[in-house]
Amino acid sequence: MQIQRKTLAQEVADRLTEGIINNEFAVGEKLPTEPELMKIYGVGRSSIREAIKILSIKGILDVHQGVGTFVISNTIHESLESQMDKAEIQDVQEVRSLLDAKIAAKAALNRNEEQLRNIKVYLDQRNTLATENRDLECYQADINFHVAIAEACGNILLKEIYTIASSHILRSFESSHNDTESFIISQDVHKRLYLAIENQNAEEAALIAQQIVDRIY
Repeated sequence: MQIQRKTLAQEVADRLTEGIINNEFAVGEKLPTEPELMKIYGVGRSSIREAIKILSIKGILDVHQGVGTFVISNTIHESLESQMDKAEIQDVQEVRSLLDAKIAAKAALNRNEEQLRNIKVYLDQRNTLATENRDLECYQADINFHVAIAEACGNILLKEIYTIASSHILRSFESSHNDTESFIISQDVHKRLYLAIENQNAEEAALIAQQIVDRIY
């Protein structure tokens, strides 16, 4: 599973949500018109409409055709993704690191052949891109490798938390990337992790995953 970047519509929905939480848009108040919202957020009409649809489904907005869109609730539970967006990158990395060994062990026990093939695809991509020094693409492949393992672990909640954390870390990397030397050095330990999962050796998979977290190559 490839990490998906946040869409413009989701960005707008998040900013509208913040405005509602901060009482910029009160319950019962009509939102600005679509052209006004397009100007405020600097996006096109389709992104505004999709953002409103997202918040309507959540029961936050109510659209009255020909009249306008109204705020009907400010009881909003901030999503895990939004909380991670506001967190320090070190905290997000710690969350992901705490999950790695458990996820690897469960993936070794629960993976199927298709999931194993996906893990191998990203492992090979990681190696090729590291050798070619294509840093951003290499980091994407590395993230996808670990998320593919999370996909195979058999626990939907663990996978979701791990995927959101990985997406956040990827965005942070994009603004501070350098080269792929560390990926080349760590390719062998990632290959050993794959083999442990292939051989359904949960104990070995957990041990190697922890070595990757601790950067013991």
